[in-house]
Amino acid sequence: MSVGAIHPYKTAADRAFWSRSVSANFNLRTLVGAREPLIRRGDKVVSAGSCFASNLVPYLEKSGLNYFRTEKMHPAFAHAAADNFGYSKFSAAYGNIYTVRQLLQLLRRALDQFLPVEDHWQQDGEVVDPFRPGLRYKARTTAEFAALTKQHLARTRLAFTAADVFVLTLGLTEAWISSSDGAVFPACPGTIAGQFHPDRHLFHNFTASEVSGDLSSFITELRAVNPLCRFIITVSPVPLVATAGNEHVLCASMYSKSVLRVAAQEAVLRHADVTYFPAYEIVTGPQAPDSYFSPDRRNVTGEAVEAVMSTLLMCCDTTSTDTVQSPRATDSGVAASVLSNAISEAECEEAMMNR
Repeated sequence: MSVGAIHPYKTAADRAFWSRSVSANFNLRTLVGAREPLIRRGDKVVSAGSCFASNLVPYLEKSGLNYFRTEKMHPAFAHAAADNFGYSKFSAAYGNIYTVRQLLQLLRRALDQFLPVEDHWQQDGEVVDPFRPGLRYKARTTAEFAALTKQHLARTRLAFTAADVFVLTLGLTEAWISSSDGAVFPACPGTIAGQFHPDRHLFHNFTASEVSGDLSSFITELRAVNPLCRFIITVSPVPLVATAGNEHVLCASMYSKSVLRVAAQEAVLRHADVTYFPAYEIVTGPQAPDSYFSPDRRNVTGEAVEAVMSTLLMCCDTTSTDTVQSPRATDSGVAASVLSNAISEAECEEAMMNR
């Protein structure tokens, strides 16, 4: 009788078995399979994504990594109050980007390949950017708006084309789009600015094939102008604040996150130098403590953010091996969890649907 080969599970690492790596001996570092540093010293890091993505920036900067900024507030306005929606949190002032289609369209706008039909709104004597509706300081004339938008898109193009590492946090599948050309808005018109018109503003919940296709197109089109860019893709653990569909918001959230997780995995399989980073699993997996979410069971706490960022920085070529501490900690002793919740509510256009 011939002897069969040893089956694959006999030689699999402990991280392949639930009983050896989740039920017991859980180690955040083993969740990430990358052998090389995800981010190296000197890499220009650019990021985009949902509200949770803005948590990345202060940790990267504190750790000595190079977060690449191309659009900063002019020194003359340093004394002015910051905006409420995180436009200053990212490499350029595009703010939170909730869907992959919105990100793909931003790239195409920056490369002069897409010009939305509904590219500005007139409101209360000001010109509002539909794709940055929460900007605190708005243009006063269409000529000023055109100049500011051109400058912003040029700064966005510089960030995208110069990035060594692009960190993308996938947030939502639900979106409001223009019936004219499919342009995706970051928030439902009328919630922050503008007016809602049912014939012009349509609800769309992207499917798995649509998100996966858009993500693949974004990677391909960005690499056409930045061939060596590496990607780190993750999924936000923050559930939907509300749904415009017919399902319960809990079911809608599970659909959205499942679609985004599938799209992220397909991007890893289709493209070289694309790594999935498991922020979603760290915060929402069955091994995660209840303290990773606030009592509202939606907002993640500072403890959860630090668990995610500690794991990421362990996989990077940082200048320090010290325990990661929240950059938001203050001498007054305000808890990081409270700050995280407040910032999430203040900086997310999505949260405005709940008001």
